[in-house]
Amino acid sequence: MSMALADRGLHPARAAAGAGRGSLESFFTGLAPDWHSRWAWDHYEATILALAHQFGLARLCEIGGGRDPLFSRQEAQRYGLDLVVNDIDAGELALAPKGLRTARFDIAGDLSEPDIARGSYDMMVSRMVFEHVDDVERAWRNIHALLAPGGIGLAFVPTLWAPVFALNHVLPEKASRAIVHALFPARRDGGGDPKFPAFYDWCRGSRSRLAPMLNRAGFSDIHVQPFWGHGYFERMPGLRQVDDLFNRLAARTGWEFVTTYAYVVVRKER
Repeated sequence: MSMALADRGLHPARAAAGAGRGSLESFFTGLAPDWHSRWAWDHYEATILALAHQFGLARLCEIGGGRDPLFSRQEAQRYGLDLVVNDIDAGELALAPKGLRTARFDIAGDLSEPDIARGSYDMMVSRMVFEHVDDVERAWRNIHALLAPGGIGLAFVPTLWAPVFALNHVLPEKASRAIVHALFPARRDGGGDPKFPAFYDWCRGSRSRLAPMLNRAGFSDIHVQPFWGHGYFERMPGLRQVDDLFNRLAARTGWEFVTTYAYVVVRKER
């Protein structure tokens, strides 16, 4: 696994050096993420592998992985991960790559589905899922119930009040869908990355804002890694430069009210 992490731009020795007391906060200090969301996208899988390596985690559940899970069966085996792909939608799970184990349940539901296995996962991760969940606090309570002692949850989320997501939040879904379909044809209905309604419940990039809710869900070891910037205006000269300057200044001053993305990471006590 060490070679895999080095290949992906994260060296486990560096993560371990920053881990110190073993807290999530010190772990991310060791990783030293960049402020721009490009880092978040480019290093998401590597961050999961680094966490798994540092904290000795193997049983991984990807929430909302559906048709597009992070790892193939071969990759999961190579990295020593026992991977289960979750989704609320049986149709999405039917599109998952062959050979992967799947579990159909609602992460914000009552955990009564037959695929539920409480306390059985070492890691539960999600990417661009929680903005579509209308009761995120319940989702985090359920993650606490599904994690084994010492297990880690990681949600990679778009955040309010980044202007681009604030607009998506306040616009009627029909208008928001039309804009996204125009900018990103692959996200049209029937494409490989369909758009789902977004609620942005508890999707924030501020630890002080999220910690009370995550404490109620049962977590005390918490880290929120904020990121700024996005690629939505790449084909819009002028607006792209203005937006980039805005995000650079926000990152430099640590203005968490307008983060664009965040890693929300929690660890269940042993």
